[in-house]
Amino acid sequence: MTFFESHDARFARFVMGNAPVKKLATGFDWVEGPVWFGDAGCLLFSDIPNNRILRYTPDHGISTYRAPSNYANGHTRDRQGRLLSCEHGTRRVTRTELDGSITVIADSYQGKRLNSPNDIVVTADGAIWFSDPHYGIMTNYEGFAGEQELPCHLYRVDPSGQIEAVLTDFNCPNGLAFSPDEQVLYVADTGRMFSDDPQHIRRFDMTSGRPKGGKVFHAISAGCADGIRCDRDGNLWSSAADGVHCLAPEGALLGKILVPEVVSNLCFGGRAKHQLFITATTSLYAITLNRAGDQKP
Repeated sequence: MTFFESHDARFARFVMGNAPVKKLATGFDWVEGPVWFGDAGCLLFSDIPNNRILRYTPDHGISTYRAPSNYANGHTRDRQGRLLSCEHGTRRVTRTELDGSITVIADSYQGKRLNSPNDIVVTADGAIWFSDPHYGIMTNYEGFAGEQELPCHLYRVDPSGQIEAVLTDFNCPNGLAFSPDEQVLYVADTGRMFSDDPQHIRRFDMTSGRPKGGKVFHAISAGCADGIRCDRDGNLWSSAADGVHCLAPEGALLGKILVPEVVSNLCFGGRAKHQLFITATTSLYAITLNRAGDQKP
């Protein structure tokens, strides 16, 4: 059985023939938002329809980290190691403090409720960036159906707490990732529900801390891009309907990791940050790569 599909000779250096795609756990409904905690040796991820955040450890398998989770979706860690979460049910972004208490980072903009925060990253200056598509309020499956009060924007929260809509020309911004030097921002536009919008990844050059440009970087086939993350060499790894696609910094498809379920999201982790953890519909998968992820902390 082959686990890879090469589209460029460079991809041969990224994968290893004796390192298979492994199914770590299954039986979920729609899993999303993986984040690695190296200091705890565990992975957290969301099972959104079942309103819970789960924990995976190599020695003990799956356990519940938080339930209910307010239908949490995407997660990341800030530079102090705290968990940041996008919650569909409460239409907010929260931070779990080191003592376990919850701090609300953002739940509104210009007096109106956010839609359903989806993916999130933190930059070296401490700013929190998150996407706010409408997926969690369009039905009762991943949260609560509700009125959309704001367009679907990408937001930046300054360390002072000030929130700014920095990208406002998306149909539905979803996954986001910075290049290792934070000079490039990638954002996946997965389009509005019940609409036939274009689906692609856009690339922005960072100028004075703000994204400029926004040309189409790559359009995933099969399916579309949802979660995206960079490795330390600046290659972008994207979810897709047939697995995970690896894209070179110039946008070329280098190769695919084949997964038997539709992939929603991914993150790097493990001992040397060389494992790729993959959330795919009902299951959690992992593969060891000959590449290290740009995973912080």
